[in-house]
Amino acid sequence: MKILLSSHGFYPQIGGLEAVACMLAREFARAGHEVVVVTHTPAGQEVAAFSFRVVRRPSPSALLRLIQWADVVFHNNVSLRTAWPLCFIRRPWVVAHHGWVPRGFGVTGLKGGIKRLILRRATGIAVSKAVAEDFKAPAQVIHNPYDTETFRLLPGITRDWGLIFVGRFVSDKGLPVLLDALDALGRRGLRPPLTVVGYGPEEAVWHRRTEELGLTAQVHFAGVKVGAALAEALNAHRVLVVPSFLNESFGIVALEGMACGCVVVGSEGGGLGEAIGPGGLTFPNGDVAALADRLEQVLDDADLLARLRAALPEHLARHRPPKVAARYLEVFERVVHGNH
Repeated sequence: MKILLSSHGFYPQIGGLEAVACMLAREFARAGHEVVVVTHTPAGQEVAAFSFRVVRRPSPSALLRLIQWADVVFHNNVSLRTAWPLCFIRRPWVVAHHGWVPRGFGVTGLKGGIKRLILRRATGIAVSKAVAEDFKAPAQVIHNPYDTETFRLLPGITRDWGLIFVGRFVSDKGLPVLLDALDALGRRGLRPPLTVVGYGPEEAVWHRRTEELGLTAQVHFAGVKVGAALAEALNAHRVLVVPSFLNESFGIVALEGMACGCVVVGSEGGGLGEAIGPGGLTFPNGDVAALADRLEQVLDDADLLARLRAALPEHLARHRPPKVAARYLEVFERVVHGNH
């Protein structure tokens, strides 16, 4: 097949969407298909060798030619900037929904309404049951893959640290909930160390909150870590905490943590609970007392920790890139041959 993969963001931009696009494109090419990635991310100064062609910021005429070339057009999240040629050139169109499309009468809501309208023509894939239910339109659920080459059990690293948080420093990611839960645990006589990995606009606020709660000696802000450095940090910890305040559409960070041997404690709303699966415990979004209870469970119950870790290999196997890509290719084959 000739697969045109549209991903608004792509390497060298770093993020979950970009990582998924790169993994899928690589696996499609490994399976023997011709793949072209179209993106609006400029190349920057970094040079990467891919097994597929990358076209950055194509002109309208170039985009039309690519649509004509393709057997199937795949959008890794819908992009109106690359969808418009499909109004003139009929091609099988598959869209992976990675998040919530806004509703309402504001600018974002109207843009979301346009997206929902045009998406009626596309074959949908949702990265979680929660996202599929939000669209209220038929969509096959295919969970996201994770980078198995980077996130894995590493030899020679002692797992002697307690908790780790990885995320942007914005309230939605829930670090204030975790800090309050640590305060509650302290009143129960439990003071596990916490490593905070990330960056963002609310860093000063979170440092100040840590000081106010008297957690400065317990909480270590480790700055930004990505790739191999992040994998090493995860391998050194027992529990990854993902306390998102708002519903996540999925949660690749949970898979990365589990692949590095962490048990995950995370929010149950949205698709994050699906990503955690049997490899961790969940709690209601924003519920400080419930988070403290779950953390006490995994910190105090060695048998529970062992049972959760035993469930990791089977759960992670379903999210390996070749297996996920194969499910995508099954959808592509159906739409190309008219069997929706």
